[in-house]
Amino acid sequence: MTFSRAIKIAPSILSADFANFGAECQAIEAQGADWVHVDVMDGHFVPNITFGPTTCAAIRKHIKGVMDVHLMIAPVDPYIDAFAQSGADVITAHLEAGPHIHRSLQAIRAHGVKAGLALNPGTPIEAVAHLLDMVDLICVMTVNPGFGGQKFIHSQVDKVCSLRTMIGDRPIHIEIDGGVTVETAPLVAAAGADVLVAGSAVFKGGSVADPAPYGANIRAIRSVAEAAQV
Repeated sequence: MTFSRAIKIAPSILSADFANFGAECQAIEAQGADWVHVDVMDGHFVPNITFGPTTCAAIRKHIKGVMDVHLMIAPVDPYIDAFAQSGADVITAHLEAGPHIHRSLQAIRAHGVKAGLALNPGTPIEAVAHLLDMVDLICVMTVNPGFGGQKFIHSQVDKVCSLRTMIGDRPIHIEIDGGVTVETAPLVAAAGADVLVAGSAVFKGGSVADPAPYGANIRAIRSVAEAAQV
């Protein structure tokens, strides 16, 4: 992965056809997706259960680009090795998921994987001030984690602005996860985000049999985000 602040669209397979994950990953990449985002939920840290490292390993062979694995689980540390071995390019852990997030970030990087840090809507950015040299990505949750299809929390735009200032010239991606649409993408891009996770906004109207709507949706989000980016 070469660092760039260019807009990257990362469709969340949480909104894909679960019976056709491999084909769905291939389809969204063919239609212009930059990253493939995998939302891992444990039914404990968040009120839903999704995928484990075995699923990540299974879909890895179908992904040519970046596999972005977002761990909404607690504890995190016992599972870092398995997700790294599954082929993840980025592993993101939640600051709120345990008392020793610095250790978790160290463990992720020790596997040669990019380390991400996620912040829930109620978590202030001051909590990451002493972790900036340990992260490659900060994921700002613009919904409460646990379910797809939620409405965007607009108060998080100011958080992104402040975070962008705090990061300065460090090579750290700002990722947005939750409620990204053609209406909200320009807001976060203008605030300083460069990785946009979108689920239903990408997959709506399309299928493996007819993936063209995926491409149209990706291009629409990218266009408005790039136009707003500063």
